[in-house]
Order: sequence, then structure tokens, then C-alpha cells
Amino acid sequence: MAGVLYVVATPIGNLQDITLRALETLKTVDLIAAEDTRHTQKLLQHYGIETPLLSFHQHSGAGRIQQIVRRLQAGESVALVTDAGTPGISDPGGALVAAAHAAGIRVVPIPGASAVTAVLSVAGLPAHRFRFEGFPPRKDSARRRFFERLRSEEATIVFYESPHRLLKTLQTAREVLGDCTVVVGRELTKQFEEVFRGTLSEAIAHWQTQPPKGEFVIVLHQG
Repeated sequence: MAGVLYVVATPIGNLQDITLRALETLKTVDLIAAEDTRHTQKLLQHYGIETPLLSFHQHSGAGRIQQIVRRLQAGESVALVTDAGTPGISDPGGALVAAAHAAGIRVVPIPGASAVTAVLSVAGLPAHRFRFEGFPPRKDSARRRFFERLRSEEATIVFYESPHRLLKTLQTAREVLGDCTVVVGRELTKQFEEVFRGTLSEAIAHWQTQPPKGEFVIVLHQG
């Protein structure tokens, strides 16, 4: 009988933001496929979990996917985790999930933390419809086209950004979309958590006075 692939959400910062079900799953599976085994090992050590780890990241390739699928087909249970939050959301986990489905493996979600839902819950912006866009392009021209495609979007827009590109992204958004409302979540659930809410102009001024540091998730609403 084939095993089960569990897609396990882990904390995005605060280690206490993990569910009891997730902890039990991580303890009882045969293997944990982790984006960064060193990062995941810290979580496991914190909770006294000794389940074996196997690295699975964006450079692992098809060979590693097939290796995990073969173990699932042999009856082993596997937990898929990312560095932070829910696997498959802007990380390579989706490829393993798709391969498991194709092989007839049962895939079970173990829900929990997500930076997207965390920031939406504190944004105070319409969330009955939202559009998640991952990371904007790095190049200036592509980033501008990215926002031009969103110009007529009525739903709230959510995306990630790195600290060294934050200001450029906010400036491009203002140039293309106008001075709309923005919420910037920085280091959510961590020691230096910050939630900024204002216009794009105000956000630009804010981050010009203090160099951006940490991980960012941004919410835009053009209404």
C-alpha cells in the first residue's frame, strides 16, 4: 500500500505558530522533505523531533522528486515542509505535490501559518477577493510591465519582495498605479515585526528613512 504525502505548514517566524497536528505529523512520518534541512532542523530540535530529513529545493531536480515518489510508492509516509509557511506557495513544493498526484499518491494538507493570510488579516483591506502574485520581476522594465498588467485589477493584490528591491518596487507601483493604499508587513511574527499602512508615497518616505531589513509581504488596493 502506498504511503501518504503530507503538506505541512510550519511557522513563518515565531516557533510557537505551529499546530498540534503538524507536530504529530512531523513526529510520525518516515521522512521529512525540507527546503533547507539546516533551517528545519532548528524547528525539529526545538520540539524534540528526530525524524530523518532529506533536502528538497528548487535545484533538486527531477531525480530527487522521483526518489521521494518511489519511497511513497513503497509505503513510506513523507512530510513536505518549506523554510517558512505553507509549502507550494512561491516555493518548489508544488512540483513534488504534482508528481505525487500523478503517481496516485494520497496528498494531505496540514494547514497552518502563511504570510499571505497573516498580512491580509491585519491589512484592513477588502479580502473577499485577492490576487497573489509571488515576487515581482527583478528587472526594471519587467517590473513596470508587471504593475501595468495589474492596473485594472479590482481585487486586492498581495506579493512578496526582498529588502533590497522594496523601494524600487514601491516607487514603480506608485508610478503605474497611482498613490493607492498599501500595507507592508515586515518580519511578520518575529521580534521586529512591523505592519505599515498608508499610501504608496507614505510608504516610500517611511522606508527611505530606515533602510529595509528582513522579509516583506505587500498588500495593494486600488479602490
